[in-house]
Amino acid sequence: MDSTTSHQALDDTDPVTTGAEHRRGPFKPGDQVQLTDAKGRMSTITLQPGKQYHTHKGAFDHDELIGSPEGVVVKTSGGNEYLALRPLLADFVLSMPRGAAVVYPKDAGQIVQMADIFPGARVVEAGVGSGALTCSLLRAVGDTGMVHSYERREEFAEIAAKNVRSFFGTEHPAWQLTIGDLAEKLADDEVDRVVLDMLAPWDCVDAVAEALVPGGVVCCYVATTTQLSRTVETLRAHGAFTEPQPWESMVRGWHVEGLAVRPDHRMIGHTGFLVTARRLADGVTPPVRRRRPSKGSYAADYLAEGSTPAAGPAADPEFNEDGTVTSSVPRRVLP
Repeated sequence: MDSTTSHQALDDTDPVTTGAEHRRGPFKPGDQVQLTDAKGRMSTITLQPGKQYHTHKGAFDHDELIGSPEGVVVKTSGGNEYLALRPLLADFVLSMPRGAAVVYPKDAGQIVQMADIFPGARVVEAGVGSGALTCSLLRAVGDTGMVHSYERREEFAEIAAKNVRSFFGTEHPAWQLTIGDLAEKLADDEVDRVVLDMLAPWDCVDAVAEALVPGGVVCCYVATTTQLSRTVETLRAHGAFTEPQPWESMVRGWHVEGLAVRPDHRMIGHTGFLVTARRLADGVTPPVRRRRPSKGSYAADYLAEGSTPAAGPAADPEFNEDGTVTSSVPRRVLP
């Protein structure tokens, strides 16, 4: 795979752009179909004329589904029934071939919403992984937007490219994939949104600040509390961003059957932390936080070398009686 793969927008005469025809209408050859049995177990097949789907209780022909609408039931030769539907993006993500761990649907939905990914947006993504989040970003920006994904590992990039192509049914016109480190290779400017799903997002803060337009959003996805802390503190100390907002989401299903209504025994708990911040205009110093850090929050060697904490023992800010800061450590501001 080349270091950069660009998918250019298709002309008006081509009926295929983002594969919308693969998401509606009767089943066609090449469509993915999700089969669900009576116990709720799911499997996914790709329809091919003349092929059969085999189970431990018989088989059925793919031709039985080709030309049928979604939501039909197909029966194997052994009498097993399967409900046939096109897989939703969330279903596809959970069953797609993986190189790296995927961003789960609950977090992908939060990223699209909280980072405000809009149609036509110019988005940079670092850490394409297996392409799960990329699919959500491409759906949100549409044909007229741009998603430029950076991935350091070529084998992950190849898996992601296959997954994106498989889901959309074609090359997406808004996607560009580059193999390399975002901190070294990022050349995009006037970027609206940056999404970082990587081990050390704090290493890319300078590059992100240079690329983002004023008011643009950076959204970081990290797995551990130590990564969360360092990401927040680096954004906070940088000087080009608003106060970072960290959070996580948890999803709990419910069992509902007659009068038996209770939460499920299992839930999707911690998958990752999300942090968002917005780019300030050049030369603007952000307002100093009014919330006073607790004593001992910052050790002298807490942040990376060269970083400046917002407040703490190493900074010793002075407070008025109303809690406002009278002095603080100067922050680094981009010219």
